[in-house]
This record gives sequence, C-alpha cells and structure tokens, in this order.
Amino acid sequence: MSVTPVVESRRPRRRWLRIVPGIVATVMAVICLGVAALQLGLPWQLGEGDRNHVYEGPAGSQRYQVHLPPQHDGTARLPVVMAIHGCAMTGYGWNSMKATTQFNSLADREGFIVVYPTQLITRNVIACWNSADPRNQQRHTGEPALLAGVARQVVERYHADPTQVHVAGASSGAGTAVILGATHPDVFATVTSVAGGEYGLNQVDPDDPDATSPLDTARQAWAQMGERARRVPLLIIQGERDEVVPPLVATRLAAHWTAVGDLVDDGLPNDSLDLTEETVSVPPAAGRHAYTHTTITASDGSSIVESYHVKGMGHAWPGPDGDGRYTDRAGPDASEIVWRFAERHPMP
Repeated sequence: MSVTPVVESRRPRRRWLRIVPGIVATVMAVICLGVAALQLGLPWQLGEGDRNHVYEGPAGSQRYQVHLPPQHDGTARLPVVMAIHGCAMTGYGWNSMKATTQFNSLADREGFIVVYPTQLITRNVIACWNSADPRNQQRHTGEPALLAGVARQVVERYHADPTQVHVAGASSGAGTAVILGATHPDVFATVTSVAGGEYGLNQVDPDDPDATSPLDTARQAWAQMGERARRVPLLIIQGERDEVVPPLVATRLAAHWTAVGDLVDDGLPNDSLDLTEETVSVPPAAGRHAYTHTTITASDGSSIVESYHVKGMGHAWPGPDGDGRYTDRAGPDASEIVWRFAERHPMP
C-alpha cells in the first residue's frame, strides 16, 4: 500500500514574514511621529508670527522657532531674546519654554523677537542641554556653536539689532546660557540664569564645593572669552527651596561672574572694579512669594550681576501667566524682569 506524504503548507508563515516587518515599520513611524509632535509641536499650533527653522553649520543642525511681534516690518531692527529650556522640556512643543515663559505676549507688547531652540532626544534622552559636558563648553564646537549660529541667523534673516541679542535659560538651559556668555560675548549682550550655575559647574563636587572655588572656574570662563573679553551683565533668578539646583549654586554663580568681570578689567583677581552691592527685600503679598533683589555694580555704574532670590520657590520659572510643569505663578514675573534687564543693557 502506498502512502501519500503530507506536505505542510508554509504559505501562512511566509505571509506573516512579509506582514511583520510592515507592522514594525508602522509602529516605529507612529512612535517617531509622536516624539516629533511632543518635541516640535504640531503645524496647527503655530501662532501668529511664529516661524520654524533649522540652522545648519559646521557643528551640526539645530531646530528652533522664532516669534515675530507685530512691530516687525522688515525695516525696524528689533532686539532678540533667546529662551533656552531646561530638562524634560522643549522649546516649542510639549511642556515648552514658549508656554512656560509666555514671552510671545510680552514681545508683542514691547516689540522684540523671541527665539526658542529645542533640544532633541538624539542628543540627550531627557532633552537636557549638555552644559556639563566639556565638549559643549567651547566656542567652535557643540551646542554653543549651534546656538550662536542660530542667533546670527536670526539677526541676518530678520534684520534684528545685533547689539541687542540676549539669552535667558532655565536649569540646564541656564548653564548653557552662561556658557554662551563666556564663549560668545561678541554675540550675546546679556545672560539670564534661572536655576542654573557657573561655567564649569561639572568640576564642582557637591559634597565638597569649596575644593573648587568660583575663581577657579572664572579663570576658565575668562580664558574662553579670549580677545573678545568684556563684562557681560548677568541676571540670576533662584528659588530658595530649589532642591534640584540648590541656592548655593546661585550664590557661587554670582561670585564666579563677578570674578570674571574682575579678570576682564585688567587680567588680575584684584577687586579692581570697586564694586557696590545693594539688596532690597520685597515682602510677601496675597498669593505672592517674598524675594530679595541684589545688584552688584562697578564704580562706573555698569551692572555686573543682578539677582533675585525667591522665598518659598522651588525649581521653577516664576511668573503669573506661566503654563508648564516647571512654573510658579506666585513668583515675580521672570519674563518681564528678563526683558527689562535686557532693555537696559545693549551691547557696548
């Protein structure tokens, strides 16, 4: 008796082999689109005056959004404020610096251009700016080169005022803003640090901060300035209950930047600026934090450092209209403070 062999059909298996890669590709595409939407926003989220751009330069590429106020007519040379977000934030997508600061409405009222660069998770998985990496503390490489390139591109494309380009950052973005003040004092007229630290903060041991003095890191920041060295006015805003970036970091930053200004003056840490320090205390009001405002000025009246230490505030950008995970509506209006500080200090 002959037996007919049974041949197992492989068609279903082959069909799945063809289908599975397609499913994987679709899932990956959806994930990528979702990440892009979170980081870069959606097309219909562009407001009046918003423009998305990509800067391309020797150091790579950088995505950013520009907000143009109604005063921009192609001829008026308007000031520029670059706002750099912190970790777990974006420039203009989800939990954005744009929403946190509400700079756009202020810019529309006062007449300045706002720039929101955004960090990609391909460079940092939680979207921090890599200000603690020495490779991102140099003039011609990494993030400083990219962000300075963005600033120059905005000035050229929108005919902005090159003597009034200012940078303000939060948390890791504040660290990057301070780095930009050291690496590009010829580009940025002022620097604002909200919950940030000094140039070279990565060298400071949190358990033994005195082992590295603010003068030690100040020498490095001054060296980065090179032949472009000048006194760049610095604004510091710090929460007294910040457990991510403790108040000591802001205190060091003020001493650090004061030392940078002293070195710029004559190359020596000799207190040659004859500094004057004044502090004003603002008491709490209904639903508002108390804070102190300290100014450090040179004998010629020029600003070296201004600082706001906010009682009861944690790791946040303060302001009554802020919208985001890292905002404190009971604090002073940081965006208004940043703009008024910038307005008073154009590039010499």
